Amino acid sequence: MTTLYNLSIYFYYIIIYAASFFNKKAKLWLDGRKNIFERLTLTLSKREGNSENKSEIRNPKSEIIWFHCASLGEFEQGRPLIEKFRIQNLEFRILVTFFSPSGYEIRKNYSGADFIFYLPLDTPANAKKFIKIVRPALAIFIKYEFWYNYLNELHKKNIPTYLVSAIFREEQHFFKWYNSFGKNTLKNFSHIFVQNQKSFQLLENIGIKNVTISGDTRFDRVSEIVRNKKSIPLIEKFKDGKQLIVAGSTWEADEQLISDFGFSISDLKLIIAPHEISESRINSITHQLNNSIIIKFSEANEENIKSATILIIDNIGMLSSLYQYADIAYIGGGFGSGIHNILEATAYGIPVLFGPKYQKFNEAVELIERGGAFSINNSEELKSKINLFLSDKFVIKIASEIAKNFVSGNEGATKKIINFITKNRH
Repeated sequence: MTTLYNLSIYFYYIIIYAASFFNKKAKLWLDGRKNIFERLTLTLSKREGNSENKSEIRNPKSEIIWFHCASLGEFEQGRPLIEKFRIQNLEFRILVTFFSPSGYEIRKNYSGADFIFYLPLDTPANAKKFIKIVRPALAIFIKYEFWYNYLNELHKKNIPTYLVSAIFREEQHFFKWYNSFGKNTLKNFSHIFVQNQKSFQLLENIGIKNVTISGDTRFDRVSEIVRNKKSIPLIEKFKDGKQLIVAGSTWEADEQLISDFGFSISDLKLIIAPHEISESRINSITHQLNNSIIIKFSEANEENIKSATILIIDNIGMLSSLYQYADIAYIGGGFGSGIHNILEATAYGIPVLFGPKYQKFNEAVELIERGGAFSINNSEELKSKINLFLSDKFVIKIASEIAKNFVSGNEGATKKIINFITKNRH
């Protein structure tokens, strides 16, 4: 099985290489890994840290804590841990690695880490070389990353390795009777922190006992965002005292739904923050909604934004701050592979709407059961739910309170994980 796994990794590389000739993300994936071991060696040996506070500069010989994230979502999930370690363990240097360009390219200048790199492909040779260069004191993988060769090498070197904010489902390959390889991969972790009881039970059923139910660190992250929110004067001008829907991380199917709904209500405004912000995507959205007064954020000013009905966000990084102005949030992805992050919106205490593909996301399932989130299947259901919220202030007030309490009631995973790791290091 190990041989088959390694062959699949090499095959994956061939696919990425072929795609790089016409796909920008594939090219970034390859270019970011060029001469990576040379760059790692040079950077780790010479760089002392990038903190603005000179009293916090790390000794270049100090130990390294390695955090690995698949992409941007996992980074945001792990960020509370990174920043807590940064505060409590000044003697350490922090290395963050990404698998995907959508994480690395956006967070490559993140000041909370001393080093940020792509993770080299998970081959036996790469894993050995990477661990030999980095020599991490401990490694923390966020949620879904199960790279066998890296985990095996960390285990052989007796380096404490943790999986945090993990969530497991019965249909995953780890829990099939024939998949001893998957089970052995999980056994390489020193300890696994899961989000819920179901995940705990699934792991226990296959003989993995080193598990703690800690909850999800994303709750800590979104709560931190709300506590440190900054006003956006142009958005305040756009809202102009009217009711506002923020549609975040939308795809074409979501935008078609919104278009079918229409925006003829005089006291209602809409912000769309699409998942992708290429010029063609922005133009497509504008074309779909051409019966409304639309403006792009990059072209907005105090004079023209107040008269617009729809604002399109054509940049990355604003979405989590936009929800503070929303009365209702619509989260995209539910008509595709699955919904995007709903916690950024619910942390502000606003009800969320999304498409039918949400079952893999425990927070969505729970919020629907409690009455703080609602799944819709078509434009008629979307229209009905929005009209209900707009016409009945009590309904939206109750849903908002449920959403806010759901987030605040689930904080604390970061503290549990940090306390456990700190205790077991001494």
